[in-house]
Amino acid sequence: MPMMMDNLINAAHDESEDDLYRVRLLDIFEGPMDLLVHLIKKAEVDIYDIPIAQITEQYLEYLEWMQQMNIDFAGDFVLMASTLTHIKSRMLLPPQAGEEEEEDPRLEITRPLLEYLRIKSAAEQLAERNLLGDKTFTRKPDADLLDGVEDDQVIRIGLFELIDAFQSILDKVTPGHRVDLTRDRISVQDRIAQLAEMLEAKESMTFDELFADGHQRSDIIVTFLALLEMAKLCLIRIAQHVPTGIIRIFYQ
Repeated sequence: MPMMMDNLINAAHDESEDDLYRVRLLDIFEGPMDLLVHLIKKAEVDIYDIPIAQITEQYLEYLEWMQQMNIDFAGDFVLMASTLTHIKSRMLLPPQAGEEEEEDPRLEITRPLLEYLRIKSAAEQLAERNLLGDKTFTRKPDADLLDGVEDDQVIRIGLFELIDAFQSILDKVTPGHRVDLTRDRISVQDRIAQLAEMLEAKESMTFDELFADGHQRSDIIVTFLALLEMAKLCLIRIAQHVPTGIIRIFYQ
């Protein structure tokens, strides 16, 4: 996550702005284990041979990024950060002469990660079963929108994949522009209403299309926070086409 957007949210920390730009994700999106899995997959490393220093640094960068974006996260994220930092410090200690060989400190995180992945896989398999009335109150995307796309080519996308995609959007904006989150800027609530109208009319849009009209970083940030709120409220479904990497937003 380049440069961690050092100047990105200069005014977002001003509490006098009525907290319009704070998004609370507690118990809604993925947790710290999901972030670890995401980082390990991105690094393409063996879960039994985690480069703990690299993963710890990237994990802390994600937390700092979410804080800068005024995204609240559960204390479990902070606890995991402490665990990773502790493991990293243990691995930096030189072995003491005469002492028995210590177990790899990384197993402290590898074991719960493997257990978490097993439980998550079982939960996903259960969720795929047909349940009576499970789709009664949801609107399925128009079948025409997915014509020619195999089921195994579309996956549910998580928060951290969205963050990566959002970072790519920000990288295209002129660097060095400071955000000016003033009262005449559109609020997250108003942007949610606009996005709902757009998605209602088109039924679905790609992630990039939603940011096509944003020329200021502040506008782009508000759009992203609005998307997170809509996902939290189950107003949208977010999926990714695996072969192309295209993220599509469905209104439901």
